[in-house]
Amino acid sequence: MTLAELLPSIGCSTEPVLEEGLWPDGTHLSGSDLVIGGVPATRLAAQFGTPCQVLDEATVRNRAKAFVAALPEAEVVFAGKSLPCPEVYRWMASVGLSLDVSSAGELALARAAGFPAGRIVMHGNVKTGEDLKAALEYGVSRIVADSFDEIAQLGALARHGQEVMIRVTPGVDAHTHAAVSTGVEDQKFGFSLASGAALEAVLRVVEQPSLRLAGLHCHIGSQVRHVASYEETVRRMVGLIASCGVRIEQLDLGGGFCAPYLPGESSFDLFGFAQRVRGTLSYECALHRVPVPRILIEPGRSIVANAGVTLYRVCAVKRGVRTFVAVDGGMSDNPRPALYGAKYAVRLVGRGGKLRPVTVVGRHCEAGDVLAENVLLPADVHAGDLLAVPVTGAYHHALASNYNQVGRPPVVAVRDGLARPIVRRETEEDLLRRYV
Repeated sequence: MTLAELLPSIGCSTEPVLEEGLWPDGTHLSGSDLVIGGVPATRLAAQFGTPCQVLDEATVRNRAKAFVAALPEAEVVFAGKSLPCPEVYRWMASVGLSLDVSSAGELALARAAGFPAGRIVMHGNVKTGEDLKAALEYGVSRIVADSFDEIAQLGALARHGQEVMIRVTPGVDAHTHAAVSTGVEDQKFGFSLASGAALEAVLRVVEQPSLRLAGLHCHIGSQVRHVASYEETVRRMVGLIASCGVRIEQLDLGGGFCAPYLPGESSFDLFGFAQRVRGTLSYECALHRVPVPRILIEPGRSIVANAGVTLYRVCAVKRGVRTFVAVDGGMSDNPRPALYGAKYAVRLVGRGGKLRPVTVVGRHCEAGDVLAENVLLPADVHAGDLLAVPVTGAYHHALASNYNQVGRPPVVAVRDGLARPIVRRETEEDLLRRYV
């Protein structure tokens, strides 16, 4: 039995309330329209077409500034992979953030944005020779080494003094989805702390005359909700620092801070994180009698996820055992439900009606192309209706594909009533250009 059936007053609601905490800052209802960054969603869909990924600039900037304010002594490094876009990178630079890239391609976007090389960190579990050469040529400040092979290759390519950090697998379970749990043993990222590989990696970097050890790096997963997981990470990493025998100036704790995707989910406790991690670090360093390193953190999703809304047009409705509402996008612009079982809220824009549970599906040739299950939409939902899906700012544009040769949607920035594309819609000419 559904919530609408248990509570008929909800089932008859013509104006569902806007879900708290999911939408960009200042998003509100004007009549039955949804206003994002001062721009009605119906106008955005009419002007830019659908699917359309809308990004509220003020929300992105405000959440980036919140990290700086919470940890003013730290270096806040935007995880560029969460939303790779030169304009977004410019916003990050303007509010004082550094930038994390993981490939020559992401670095090319950073260069196009004019992002200062001295505030760029490159990491990733596989960096090709081309990636390393691009980083060295641009002069990125730090490269995070992820394997012994990479240390050797980087030592051969680098000029004297290239700063390197060692990615450590600290053995901390962040209690998140297995596909995005990166801090536990027996997986592809980093050097194991428990096996002694991390300490060996430190020694190998120190032995390379062209490299300089700048610090240690770790990342325990994505959608991490518990600050205690980061406290345990700090304890283990400081223990390694005490074993190194060399000065460790920087400690990068990675990112993974959760963002709410469904009603009732809480945002990450940034204030609690700052206080508890700062206290744990000071205590552990005093206990081990080592200097306190400078902290780096790498927020990505927690800055941009809730700044994004995707607009879809309903193309067909099929009523049977379940009601399937098919839209003009799907797993090509949002593969996360298929990859991780990610769940989303959905609302109909432009009118109300008696609510019934439906399954929103995409246009692609996969039974798994499902965007949201058991969401409440008006019972008379029909072709031509406009749907809005919140929390689509992170890992949507980044993960989008051309499955079924469907062009990727635009990213449209909104602020103070103005809308402008920062990534244009992909055309059939774009698709054909690569074929020979």
